[in-house]
Amino acid sequence: MNLKIKLFIALILTIPLSAICDDGYRLWLKYDPISDNLMLNEYRKSIKGYMVLGESPTIDVIKAELQNGLSGLLDRQIPASNTFSDHFIIAGKTDHDLLKNISLSKKYKNISSEDYFIVTTELENKKVTIISSNGDIGLLYGVFHFLKILQTHQSIENLDIVESPGVKLRLLNHWDNLQRRAERGYAGCSIWDWHKLPDYIHPYYYQYARANASIGINGTVLNNVNADALILTPLYLEKAAALADIFRPYGIKVYLSARFSSPIEIGGLKISDPLDASVQQWWKNKVEEIYALIPDFGGFVVKANSEGQPGPQNYGRSHADGANMLADALKPFGGVVMWRAFVYDHNIKEDRAKQAYTEFKPLDGEFRENVLVQVKNGPIDFQPREPFHPLFGAMPETPLMMEFQITQEYLGFSTHLVYLGTLYEEVLDADTYSRGKGSTVAKIIDGSLENKEFSGMAGVANTGTDRNWTGHLFGQSNWYAYGRLAWNPELSAASIADEWIRMTISNQPDVINPVKKMMMQSRENTVNYMTPLGLHHIMGWDHHYGPAPWIKDKFRDDWTSVYYHKAGQDGIGFDRTKSGSDALSQYFEPIARKFASPETCPEEYILWFHHLSWDYKMKSGRTLWEELCHRYYTGAESVKDMLKTWHELQGKIDPEIFDHVMQLLKIQVKEAVWWRNACVLYFQTFSQKPIPEGLEKPDKPLEYYMNLDFPYAPK
Repeated sequence: MNLKIKLFIALILTIPLSAICDDGYRLWLKYDPISDNLMLNEYRKSIKGYMVLGESPTIDVIKAELQNGLSGLLDRQIPASNTFSDHFIIAGKTDHDLLKNISLSKKYKNISSEDYFIVTTELENKKVTIISSNGDIGLLYGVFHFLKILQTHQSIENLDIVESPGVKLRLLNHWDNLQRRAERGYAGCSIWDWHKLPDYIHPYYYQYARANASIGINGTVLNNVNADALILTPLYLEKAAALADIFRPYGIKVYLSARFSSPIEIGGLKISDPLDASVQQWWKNKVEEIYALIPDFGGFVVKANSEGQPGPQNYGRSHADGANMLADALKPFGGVVMWRAFVYDHNIKEDRAKQAYTEFKPLDGEFRENVLVQVKNGPIDFQPREPFHPLFGAMPETPLMMEFQITQEYLGFSTHLVYLGTLYEEVLDADTYSRGKGSTVAKIIDGSLENKEFSGMAGVANTGTDRNWTGHLFGQSNWYAYGRLAWNPELSAASIADEWIRMTISNQPDVINPVKKMMMQSRENTVNYMTPLGLHHIMGWDHHYGPAPWIKDKFRDDWTSVYYHKAGQDGIGFDRTKSGSDALSQYFEPIARKFASPETCPEEYILWFHHLSWDYKMKSGRTLWEELCHRYYTGAESVKDMLKTWHELQGKIDPEIFDHVMQLLKIQVKEAVWWRNACVLYFQTFSQKPIPEGLEKPDKPLEYYMNLDFPYAPK
């Protein structure tokens, strides 16, 4: 076993719990003594010791996790043993001599290396809990699941659990640059200290791996999709290899974002045409070089011909041509290409929401079998609310991979409490009708609808060097929720929130219930005070901080706010019906028909698909102008309610956590009111209507908000 891994395991086993401040560093892997004394006594009776069968670096990690978890949660040392007795935890692969002859239900047979089961049974007339898998990584997942059962105060008397991942590739995408700036990172610097790698290994690399393994994440893309070609040079490949060595025992593969023009920038070629033989050979040689250093390298993510990035279209080639060239180089080693569908061109005067579909739909069936097309959840860009991307269901011959954003680029950065589990669930549960009713986005991206070998989900990471990893403690819940839904896209956001609260904050009902209510309402609150009724992309120029619906006259229209809301004296909203851009034609029936009429279009999307007069009558009986105002005001008031709820928890939760969240909620209240006032005043210049009675009037004029400037806002 690697000496550095041994030293890290020794470290986490010798830190006394009393020495650890509850500053968020431990994420949801807090093995503090169980607070419910009755439950604690029950567990102590039920767990007399444990044994872990087998030998490997992953088995060593499992032994450390069980020792650390059981001893911490049960508040006493739980012995490890080479022999077992009653009430033992036994963790081992199914082919171990001790386990392979156990008479178990058929559902425990023929499980894969990532699947696992946890069952209470008898072994040699002794009652035991068995955690098992066909692979070491599945066994590690099972151990984390068992410890979660203890953390969340569930019974362990009669366990009967079988778990399998619903998605094959479950990745974090780090938009991290080599100088350690994280693009759209709001929690400090990049966690990758490239300058000190490969010789200095920071302990938080191991903590990062533990956290990801605990929720089933099995891959990490180390660098920004706006890639620097230097990542593929020997200097940086050795650094990436050092991280791969750390992550391997936790079941995490390393991937890299590849710059399409790398053959020119670091290879000495004059072109990077994917159909040129010398370019193809350069990539084959580079891939061989990578696998010599990282034998389990996962593959490449590519952003091409979008926002100024180079790509195959520079040479008159298609996205399929570019992806297939890389796929051919990777295929002998089992690697994959994740080719991003986030493409748009300001020279094309087509509705930006249509462009990815327009470019990729005709290419269905032209990609190699080890190419996945990585599609953002909505057709614009990680907005507080978007309809699902029309490409989902439109490319039945191509594996489509979901791209969610965990970092809150358009959702208040790391100062706003916005639980994104509800957003992820909303998208995954959306029915595309591509194969009739029940053709949900979840069934498309998990491969079950079209029987795809490859399936994937990517989450744009929100981790950084802040002590609590994500800037806002509740930002951890989005990392956690993403991982849980990547493992099982059918889970509910509510059940995931419940788990996270219990593991991170408290198991007490008088804490769980109000915090869970806050989380479940938080995203809708944010939609209301930022972009209600289907408004979108009205954030600050470039940095996306704060409201700026007045942005116009930039060098490209689709980077302005007025392009999207189209407010005028006649009304507001983007007409995407047949009378407008006809983006609705990219959706299947009956969705297109339902959304085509303002009377049947869900109001949360009404201004996304329709341009309506200010006097249009809404379902509430209010005019559109009145409803817009009420949504903005309701959103801001709801954040004040969250602050009040949190204040009532003082004394019931850790004081450091309480103070941290309280300070950020006060910022969020202030910024929600800012959003409300700025947007209502701006849109009022077009509606020429008064703010409805009973709603407080903004205390500053519109010019005040329009003149605010944030030159150093993170971006």
